[in-house]
Amino acid sequence: MTLIKPFRALRPAPGRAAEVLAPPYDVLSSAEARQRAAGKPWSFLHVSKAEIDLPPSTDPYDGSVYAKAAENLRRMVEAGVLIRDAAPCYYVYRLRWLGRTQTGVAAVASLAAYAANRIRKHELTTPAKEDDRVRQIEAVNAQTGPVMIAYPTAPQLDAMLAEAAAGTAAVDVTADDGVRHQLWVISDAAQIENITRAADGLPALYIADGHHRSAAAARVAHMRGGTNASAYFLAVLFPQGEMTILDYNRVLRDLNGRSPETLLEELRRRYTVEPSDRPVRPAKASELGMVLAGGWYRLTLRADGAEAADGGDPIGRLPITFLTRNIIEPLFGITDPRIDKRIDFVGGGRGLEELERLVSSGAFAAAFALYPTQMNDLMAVADDGKIMPPKSTWFEPKLADGMVSHVLD
Repeated sequence: MTLIKPFRALRPAPGRAAEVLAPPYDVLSSAEARQRAAGKPWSFLHVSKAEIDLPPSTDPYDGSVYAKAAENLRRMVEAGVLIRDAAPCYYVYRLRWLGRTQTGVAAVASLAAYAANRIRKHELTTPAKEDDRVRQIEAVNAQTGPVMIAYPTAPQLDAMLAEAAAGTAAVDVTADDGVRHQLWVISDAAQIENITRAADGLPALYIADGHHRSAAAARVAHMRGGTNASAYFLAVLFPQGEMTILDYNRVLRDLNGRSPETLLEELRRRYTVEPSDRPVRPAKASELGMVLAGGWYRLTLRADGAEAADGGDPIGRLPITFLTRNIIEPLFGITDPRIDKRIDFVGGGRGLEELERLVSSGAFAAAFALYPTQMNDLMAVADDGKIMPPKSTWFEPKLADGMVSHVLD
């Protein structure tokens, strides 16, 4: 069983991609999805967030939502908006955003390799979110959300993908968020064989974004007895050096009984605290930006009096570990951020201004801006078989839902 293999993608018909491509299902609320899909009958949000076609009071996890997703996908196929390739192919998927380019290959990846930890994880999943993806896959009989995967340095594979993307793209769409999505189809048998062989030579692959999708695919495969189609999951593999992780920031609803002045006083025992007249973007793992009482501060971890992270431990040197050990746990008493309602998470794609807005609105009392997790650290955690703290990575740009889907027939 190969690490990856080609597949017959269900994808937009020529000239229809601009009508179809949509943000991933998990970056929009139902209300945001309803607004984004307004006046766009072929937006893939009608499949990935089908509650937008039901009354606003509908529970997104109600059975009617999954039935509507299946109905909407069938409608798109019957109308010829989505077509399926006649033979298995690979697909070069290129993302361009803010002057950066990443070029990868859309394929289906082996669930056996996933189970054997050759495709490595770094996050825990939650049962409710897994159940949602299982029900979605079962309802539409397809994997419609690709898992974003990083592969280690592989110049030969990079060169193959660059060569395949030298011609005119089958899809070339710039989304309303400024991300340019391009797709090239690789149908040549020799090229397919060479890419398969190059991928098989990789020591490991690393899930970057999509842990719930891969876990759900594994569950569906188990329920179906590991039949050929269900034994693989939809993925796009990118070279790790081209991937971009943004900061994943924290906001706190209250100061745990302290005044802003008292909090600052306690922070000075661990950090050098400097007021700033502009938003603070940390320059290293041990730095933080903080919004408190209408102002920005730069916090720099002091060597004395602070609980330093263990530099030999890949989790110990993460930016979120410094924040957790020195502030979140000792000062706010939050030991499990996955269930504690006093803390929330803000992806770096929303900008530092979003932290300032949330605090100034009164919804939150303080916000912390973190230095982004580095790809090498993510891979080191996965290689150690460890789990990163929740919400440690925010990858941008995101893959588009609707570009390629894997039908399980």
